[in-house]
Parts: sequence; structure tokens; C-alpha cells
Amino acid sequence: MKNLKDIVEGIEIVKQSGSSDAQISELVFDSRKAKEGTAFFAIKGSAVDGHDFIPAVIAAGCKVVFADHAIEVPGNVTLIVTENTSKSLALAATNFYNHPSKNLKLVGVTGTNGKTTTTTLLFNLYTKLGFHCGLLSTVVNKIGNQAIASTHTTPDPVSLNALLAQMVEDGCSHCFMEVSSHAVHQHRVTGLDFAGGVFTNITHDHLDYHKTFAEYINVKKAFFDHLSADAFALTNVDDKNGMVMLQNTKAEKHTYALKSPADFKVKVIENQFSGLVLNMNGVELWTRLIGDFNAYNLLAVFAVSQLLGEDTTEVMTVLSNLESVEGRFEYFQTTSGITAIVDYAHTPDALENVLKTIANIRTKNETVYTVVGCGGDRDKAKRPQMAAIACEMSDRVILTSDNPRSEDPAVILDEMMAGVEGQHFKKTLSILDREQAIKTAVSMAEKGDIILIAGKGHEKYQEIKGVKHDFDDMQITIELFKKLEK
Repeated sequence: MKNLKDIVEGIEIVKQSGSSDAQISELVFDSRKAKEGTAFFAIKGSAVDGHDFIPAVIAAGCKVVFADHAIEVPGNVTLIVTENTSKSLALAATNFYNHPSKNLKLVGVTGTNGKTTTTTLLFNLYTKLGFHCGLLSTVVNKIGNQAIASTHTTPDPVSLNALLAQMVEDGCSHCFMEVSSHAVHQHRVTGLDFAGGVFTNITHDHLDYHKTFAEYINVKKAFFDHLSADAFALTNVDDKNGMVMLQNTKAEKHTYALKSPADFKVKVIENQFSGLVLNMNGVELWTRLIGDFNAYNLLAVFAVSQLLGEDTTEVMTVLSNLESVEGRFEYFQTTSGITAIVDYAHTPDALENVLKTIANIRTKNETVYTVVGCGGDRDKAKRPQMAAIACEMSDRVILTSDNPRSEDPAVILDEMMAGVEGQHFKKTLSILDREQAIKTAVSMAEKGDIILIAGKGHEKYQEIKGVKHDFDDMQITIELFKKLEK
């Protein structure tokens, strides 16, 4: 329970009517959760405007309402008008939960690709170094060994601060979290006190939401603009927009790279299915992870550990024993010598990186099959690009469904097929049913061949017409091979 006066600290109030002495038990932005003792924040979303539900929340007993414009409310209701209710909610949440991020070393990782792997590797590294840590990721949220289901890459500000408060209460010293562009734009991370921020890369994604690539870049950059002078800002300077992220930050600036001069450098010496041999800042390191993209991820993790003051030798020892993150270049080899790889690659750049990794490892005597789809209700512009990359870098391609969501999966496949050039028609199949598409690749593959199943990675479901059906790429692939090899 908090007094309203404490909750509004730091919020720029345009206008207020009613008492400031209300006792608040909960902050809500979903009108269905409003009741006596709650403070309701009316937020205008892309589909629904929370202001339309203010009469309903008052009828449910709510006596404190935040809005972005003046409206008529009963005399016993406190109305607080602010310029941006999303930002106000985030600041109120940090106040309500006693600023938990100030009691943690909170590191945020942003970028198009690599966020989940980097944050998870950081969590695993610091756990093995003996720290009690928190993790906020696309795959799962964790407080030490306790796993909490993840519904968004970055939670809403109330859930986020509640989780951070739980971490503090549980004795966590560090938290590593993914920071999505949506989260920055919607003020989900506003008010948090970050010890550091990491930029991985930026490529074509989420243009259904951000509209232009320039806006997407600026939203990512805004995360670094708001870091404090006590924080560090670490950026990948091999990305052409890497230094853009540091332009206006007050944080201490640091860089990492494979190809460019940087504060933290790595060179790939060997890249095989057995793992990578790296030279990281002058020290040779073997790791179980595979591919140049993982060399970047590992280097970012190493750099963060050094910026937070950890012992270099200890860190290197643990890094060499870390395993791949679920659904990120996760692979197995069958008894018949076929390699199957499951990867979350759902952007053109991510798919290209995975296929480049395969190209660097393969002997050229095998056939590479790529099974890939694109999600519905998401950026349509990347659909033909994904198909074009798959065709250019694979021997055989099977286009299929991903999570069609509310869209017609056949239309999505048609839009992907638009990216298939004439010379690739013969090697490309279009199979609507994802399990059937995987089954086709499995039945066609021979000894030594490589199958990439891209797009869903760690997801254990397929969303069709608003319903999530059980679907696990890795499990299905393993079962299909077992049946084939009996």
C-alpha cells in the first residue's frame, strides 16, 4: 500500500483535481483489473484507448485515474492529467516498488538480433561465478533458479518493477534484461537505473510498428541517451549504426568488434560443429558455441564482465563451459549422420547469419535444406527477403507457416514466394503445414546433409487464428528422425 503523494514523485502533472492522500494498493492499466484501492492509467494503444474505459473503472470502485487530457469525473475521484500516461505509469511503478533497479546492477541489452543469447549467457556466467542473479528475456524470466513464464521480450512497467523488486527481496545482486524497441518507445523501461547498456546490431525488423528504419534506429538510440553518467554504454562498432548509439549518451563509452578497431576484440580461429576457437583480447578460448554471431555474443558478455570488474581468468574459464541457449543454433546429429539445426532466426539478417555459419562449416559435399516461414501480423516487407536469402544460401528450400496468427498462412507464403527468383523455382517447395514441411526435409536428407529449421526456435507453440497449439520444432524433428531410423 502506497500513498498517492509518493507514487507521483517525479511525474510532471499538467492538472490535478481531487485529493492527493489516497492509499493505493495496485497500479493498473487494464480496466478489467480496476477496483477500489487501485490507480488506473488510461493509455492510448494502437487498437484500444484506455480513456474509453474510465467510466467503467470508476463504476468498479477506482478512485484515482491518470489521463492525458482533462475529463469529467465525480467529485470523489482524483483525476491526474499528465502529458504521457505510459511514461507516468513507468515512473509510478518505480516509485510504488521502491526503485528496485537502484539496488541491482541492471544491464540492458538491445538490438535486432542477439539479445536473448547475450542476456542468457550473462546470467549463466554470473551464476557460475557465484552471484545470485535475475534474468528478463524473451524465453524465460528467472530469479535465481526460479523460472517465471515470459510473455513479452520486455514486460510492462508494473510487471517489470514487480519482478525487479522480487529479485531484490530474494537477494539478487545483478539482473540482465532484454530491452526491445517497443519497450523503449512505450516507456516500459523509463525510470529504471541501469548499470550499463549493450547494443548488438540493428537490421530490418519491426517496421510494421516503427514505420521507418530511421525511427527504429532512433528508438534504440533513445535507450542509450537516457543512461546515466555512472553507467557504461557498450556498442558493436562492426554494425554501421553502432557509433550512432553513443552520440548523445552521458554514459562511459566502450566498443567491441570482430573486424574493426575496438576496446574489446575477438578473432575467430576455428569454427566447427564442435565449437569455436577464439582469440579474445589476446587470450585463446575454446567454446561450445558456434558461428561468428556467437563470437559477437561472447565478446559482448566478456566485455560486460570486465566493465563490471570481474576477474579475467575466471570469466574465460566459465565462458569456455557455457552451452548454447535454447532455440539459438541448437543442433543434434542423427545416427545416420544428418545434422538438424533449430534456430530462432526470424529476420533477414539473422537467417543470413545462420546460413553463413553453416556455409563456413560445411564441406560442400552435402545438401543444405532450409525450412523457414514468416510470422503473421508482423512486418510484411521482410517476407520476400527471407525467402530470397534462404534460396540464395541453401541447396533446397521449403517455405512453410511460422505463427500465422490472424493472417491467412497461404497469403503469407505467397508473399514469401514473391522473393524467389526464377532460377531458384526448381529447388523451392511451398508446404503450408509446418510439421509436413519438416517431415519432407527429414525424408529427403541423406548422410552428411544439414537441415536448418528457422523462425520459431525456443517457441513451444504455433499460433493460428488466436489459438496457440503445441508445437516444438526440435521435438518434432527428433521424433521424425527416430521413426525414420527404426
